[in-house]
Amino acid sequence: MQNKLKLAVIVFFYSPLAFAQNTQTEGQAAKQMDETAFTFTEAQLGEDDDMSQNVTILNSNTNVYASEVGYLFSPVRFRYRAFNQKYNGVYINGTPMNDMESGQFRYSLVGGLNQQTKSVDFSLPFESSNFAMTDMAGSNNYNFRAGSMAAGHRFSLAAANRNYTLRGMYSYASGFNSKGWAIAANLTYRWANKGYVEGTFYNSLSYYFGVQKKWNNGHSLSFSTWGNPTERSTQGASTDEAYWLANDYYYNPYWGYQNGHKRNSRVVNDFAPSALFTWDWDINDNTKLTTTLFGTYSMYKSTKLNYSNSENPQPDYWKNLPSSYYDVWGGTNDDAAYGQWKASYDYWTGSKANRQINWDRLYWANKQAGLNGNDALYFVQAKHSDNMMLNLASTLNKNIGKNKNWNLGFVLGQNKGRHYQTMDDLLGASSYHNINTYAVGQYASTSDAIQYDLNTMGPNRTGKLVYEGDKFGYDYDLMVRRAMGWTSYTEALNFMRYTVAAKLGYDNMFRKGHMRNGMFADNSFGKSKHADFVSGGFKVSTVFALAPAHTVSLGVGYEHRAPQINTAFVSPEMNNNFVDNLKNERVFSSEIGYQYNGSWLHLNLSGFYSRMTNVTEWQNFFFDDVNSFTYVSMTNIKKHYYGAELGMKVKLASFLDLKALGTISDAKYINNANVTYMNSTSAVMTQDIVMNKDMREAGTPLTAASAGLSFHQGGWYIDLNANYYDRIYLSYSPSYRYQGTLTTMKSVDNEGNFIVPDQAKGHGGWMVDGSIGKSIRLSKGSLNFNLMVSNILNNQTIVTGGYEQSRSDYTVTSDGTYSKERVYKFSKNPKKYYAFGTNGMFQISYRF
Repeated sequence: MQNKLKLAVIVFFYSPLAFAQNTQTEGQAAKQMDETAFTFTEAQLGEDDDMSQNVTILNSNTNVYASEVGYLFSPVRFRYRAFNQKYNGVYINGTPMNDMESGQFRYSLVGGLNQQTKSVDFSLPFESSNFAMTDMAGSNNYNFRAGSMAAGHRFSLAAANRNYTLRGMYSYASGFNSKGWAIAANLTYRWANKGYVEGTFYNSLSYYFGVQKKWNNGHSLSFSTWGNPTERSTQGASTDEAYWLANDYYYNPYWGYQNGHKRNSRVVNDFAPSALFTWDWDINDNTKLTTTLFGTYSMYKSTKLNYSNSENPQPDYWKNLPSSYYDVWGGTNDDAAYGQWKASYDYWTGSKANRQINWDRLYWANKQAGLNGNDALYFVQAKHSDNMMLNLASTLNKNIGKNKNWNLGFVLGQNKGRHYQTMDDLLGASSYHNINTYAVGQYASTSDAIQYDLNTMGPNRTGKLVYEGDKFGYDYDLMVRRAMGWTSYTEALNFMRYTVAAKLGYDNMFRKGHMRNGMFADNSFGKSKHADFVSGGFKVSTVFALAPAHTVSLGVGYEHRAPQINTAFVSPEMNNNFVDNLKNERVFSSEIGYQYNGSWLHLNLSGFYSRMTNVTEWQNFFFDDVNSFTYVSMTNIKKHYYGAELGMKVKLASFLDLKALGTISDAKYINNANVTYMNSTSAVMTQDIVMNKDMREAGTPLTAASAGLSFHQGGWYIDLNANYYDRIYLSYSPSYRYQGTLTTMKSVDNEGNFIVPDQAKGHGGWMVDGSIGKSIRLSKGSLNFNLMVSNILNNQTIVTGGYEQSRSDYTVTSDGTYSKERVYKFSKNPKKYYAFGTNGMFQISYRF
């Protein structure tokens, strides 16, 4: 044992954090995980659209790194290999669940269904699977059949200081009876009157019901339905200056007092009732056919405080901050500037109410405007995204000989997304009209161009009068139709196993406008042209057995991926124009790995390289420089991702394991992209080049490592992990880096080369997490206690995400030339989110 311990220490300290992943060749068979193996956290569920949420969840029985990384690093929203979550395929009963507009899967769809998500197949990027050609970031297939749920009753009660503070859960599964019937059900409620961040609340009910009938002739039919109606409020990012003034890393500018009560301006209502039918047919011992029809209607609504012809009501708006008066970055100041800084500082720190939204003042201002016959100065708008998705998937699995397996499948899908904006609350105002107030001034008040909808503007050209609940601003559909076929073949030989997989797909997409926008009177109402894309690709992987405990794996893949419809239109809120030069993404991926699986040491080392070209990205944000929303479409983007991973588990004793894992990687843009942008104040499309070469993927650590001990004996389990995160980049602002902007700023060196601002970064650091639990067997059933604590040492300086502000450090004259530096430096004040301090959950469960 001493020699083993010494060797383990040597390996731990001298193994470079530059390898790891996978040597397995087959997707994991669906299995029931133990009580502590997988517990969804809010970070994994992607339940906060205002924060970086693209968390990839992976697992694998034989890969230490993959089996730990998804959950272990979730407090910092770690993404596997920094890939966008659209490259992680998620399936239920063999049918794809990823949203057809963005390509991403929102884990809130299965929020609260911990027991249902325990039965799952895992396939890492170059493992074969029996439900799909595995995606570049891996694929998961959850089994929601009633007969697959662990039989019995289970009650669970948990208390936490996270996004929710209480959670109650009951689940039941009958197992198959003598007549071949099985039923299963789950009910979960999560609640918080005050979440970890002040001004937030949480209210969510999750349900699941499933029934399955199995016949002796090999046929089985199952039906499952579930949903997760949720109302929650959110946290806003802010600058370090605001956090310093509030003396709180979790200062939340989205809430304020109304009649003495807290009110959050950003409230999300999210409900996606879902159902699926699955027909399983065991044709014979070697052949199985699975066919699933899935449907969901998701309703997503998110509110936002807005303003018109008035001052920005956001409490941390830059003009409200002390540094807007006094240049804290070393510029020229005088006593008057310091006096203004001091007055602003005293106001911010004098009362909590001073640094939050003043709802009562907004109501008063609207009342005064109404008395003067004016529209609402302040209002709460709601953005809606309602999607009806239908998928039909069928897969044939066949063993065609000894150690030979062939899979063949197809998917047909359609998604209709309705996107619109409604007036949620007029805040006491008497009127509001459906006109583009940002464009007033650019165009005459009688111009068609300022009308959001010429079809309903009325004879006096003032725009339709908008009441609470009415649509205004924009209203359109995005339609996607998809067909895809795939196949894979796996064969095991004496010294190797190999897999070949391929797929071929077709995507059709178009927009349908329900408002006739005045700036695009002939190109906004009704259907757009259709865009069609033929996609496809292949993967080849192999595993060589060098010795009984040693294997080496190789994998390579190439595919054309159709662009997502949420990036396909330049300004979908205003017109039907597709992005110029819209093409399939071209994606190359590769991996090499080594695995040692011995009696006391399990080791995974791997390296990977992926390259993407023809990538299209899209952004929409309020551009303060020109008092306008701006729509930014970047095309011809090239990226590459490369790195190495390590996963290691050392059995120090029968009851004690040492685990270590880590990754060091890079994920960056390798060219300067073409950009087209349009402001909502005019109908002008501007072409430029954005100098985004060497920008990195944001919102995930590119360096991460962990060392931990795991104790399991006598019903006790104790885990303690020290995790390190570094190289956390924030979302970059394209508008800082347009060649036109850099020219205006005279940001060039003596040789005429552009001086491009560095991308903003967040602070990393160490975080210690732990859990302790006890399982007690009773005469009837079992009782489990579990305490999970994250960030035990309360390190509140780790950044989990954020973004650069999209405004310039200079002012521009009427002729478009550079004027002078502003006192407030937007480039030095990115908005950030910080990891929660010490937080945890205590859970008691009883199963019988």
